[in-house]
Amino acid sequence: MKLDVIKLDGGTAGSIELDEALFGLEPRADILHRVVRWQRAKAQAGTHSVLGKSEVSYSTKKIYRQKGTGGARHGSKKAPIFRHGGVYKGPTPRSHAHDLTKKFRALGLRHALSAKAKSGSLVVIEAADMAEAKTALLAKAAKELGWKKVLVIDGASVNENFALAARNLDGIDVLPTMGANVYDILKRDTLVITKAGVEALEARLK
Repeated sequence: MKLDVIKLDGGTAGSIELDEALFGLEPRADILHRVVRWQRAKAQAGTHSVLGKSEVSYSTKKIYRQKGTGGARHGSKKAPIFRHGGVYKGPTPRSHAHDLTKKFRALGLRHALSAKAKSGSLVVIEAADMAEAKTALLAKAAKELGWKKVLVIDGASVNENFALAARNLDGIDVLPTMGANVYDILKRDTLVITKAGVEALEARLK
């Protein structure tokens, strides 16, 4: 598929032929859902914790005599049925991560790129370079191009001035090709890829 290439100032810079295997697939929600779930589960801290019966601070003395009270036979105030007692089978620190094969993760990335291309939310720019790191200049350019919530994917490395200028802008995120992922692509309204980024993605996902 062919797509027009623009410059950061809005001018035209020819066109580019995009690989159908990356940008021409019929997006599948089930594949995208599985990859996003894998990403979010991996990012989850898993630091939730409560005190169990053996961890709460109470005396270990038997709370009252075994027989003759007419009540249940209790031996510890730490039991979960008592106020301030330990929690039964409560959450403990653990990893929420689960496995997903490399091939499936790559497939998910292809479908995310194709989803943006199909919806018309994919923009290819010649280069994400700036002579000086001026946030105001980038904000003006983004406004003229109609970018509100965008993810910019560059080549192997990101232009330092562009990254510094984008750092203070709420709606613009910048990633090198190796950082491209399904969740970040789907979260933004527009996906902007440099020509170098397209080449690097095609090399990475072949």
